[in-house]
Amino acid sequence: MIAKEDIPFLPRGVRLHFDKVRDQWVLLAPERAVTLDQVGQAILSELDGIRSFGTITEDLASRYNAPAEEIAKDTGGFLGALLDRRFLELRQ
Repeated sequence: MIAKEDIPFLPRGVRLHFDKVRDQWVLLAPERAVTLDQVGQAILSELDGIRSFGTITEDLASRYNAPAEEIAKDTGGFLGALLDRRFLELRQ
């Protein structure tokens, strides 16, 4: 579970990349890649290694005019899965 004060970031070797051949965003890591939909790309584009999870979800809720609790739940699930697969790290 990701806490509001945790700061999510992409670790060294992991990056967000637009694949021109496939015309879509992907998350690249050594010998691994994850194809992203618009929601995944929107979430990952907010990660700057400075802002907390709580701030990121509030910003997304404001931008997309959606309930903050729902955004936090969906974003937390997505980032939690990336954390489990070591595509993401957290600072506290």
